[in-house]
Amino acid sequence: MKFIIVSIVAAAGFMAAGSALAAEMPALAKKHACVACHTIDKKVVGPAWADVAKKYKGDATAAAALDAKIEKGGSGKWGTMPMPPNPKVSAAERKELVDFILAL
Repeated sequence: MKFIIVSIVAAAGFMAAGSALAAEMPALAKKHACVACHTIDKKVVGPAWADVAKKYKGDATAAAALDAKIEKGGSGKWGTMPMPPNPKVSAAERKELVDFILAL
């Protein structure tokens, strides 16, 4: 009985943590439809942002590279599916998105 209660509490904690993680998705990602291809922790069409953060960890050029990728698009780093350019995303919005991704 004690094991069942502990298991239920643990499961509730994991569900709450998952909901909190999803709630951290920046509004900009929804506004500019980034979420159509990306999530925080799972590959969809494009890579998971957590994987991007891991790949660029410690890279001093990461912020500039990701900023350019958002603005101009590109392909080849994560497979054959190209990322379309997003010229309507302002420099300030790109910075906010890049900061979010690299902080994961």
